[in-house]
Amino acid sequence: MQLDALDAIIKGVLVGLFMAISVGPTLFAVIKYSMSNSYKAGLAFVFGVSLSDIMYVTVANVAASWLVVLGTYGAYIAYIGSAILIIVGGIGVIKKGNAQRPSATQATISGAHYFRIWASGFLINTINPGVIISWLAAVSATANKSGGYRFILFGTCLLLILAIDFLKVFLAEKIRVLLTPRRLVYVQKTSSFIIMILGAMLLIKTLMSGK
Repeated sequence: MQLDALDAIIKGVLVGLFMAISVGPTLFAVIKYSMSNSYKAGLAFVFGVSLSDIMYVTVANVAASWLVVLGTYGAYIAYIGSAILIIVGGIGVIKKGNAQRPSATQATISGAHYFRIWASGFLINTINPGVIISWLAAVSATANKSGGYRFILFGTCLLLILAIDFLKVFLAEKIRVLLTPRRLVYVQKTSSFIIMILGAMLLIKTLMSGK
């Protein structure tokens, strides 16, 4: 039993590292929001992403067949996801840069703004086809394991992803404090541009797949 638990923890760490370190739109969105506003905005985004991950893991374990059906609509999900990424990134690119120091910036953030950032994290992660495929593959690989084993594996995985995302936020905040306002704007614009490019790449890939 102890060996099974250890095995579940090790595999949870490996899956969590893969999911957390993978370069995707959420990484650059975390940088964008943390740099643009404060670490609190970055955390709001991360909590949105985390809720999306928890939702997928729960659905995949309780009703895996439903997630398989959702996977058949991958092209439509990809179109919606690419549109959201292009819009979010595009707005960040064309928006006038007004970066300020942390003390000045934090005072301008409202609860509604934090909620929008949280919702964008949930949405961007939820409509990412790669997330659906990754969680479905992980659940399928552990389909013959006990409920306790899967609980430990995915619990470890989700906690590790959240911890690494927290680290990304606070590292971005540390860098943010060291940057001049002008350089801060450059970082914000670059992150937004990369998000937009990732959305365009997803759209092109979906169109070329012909599905």
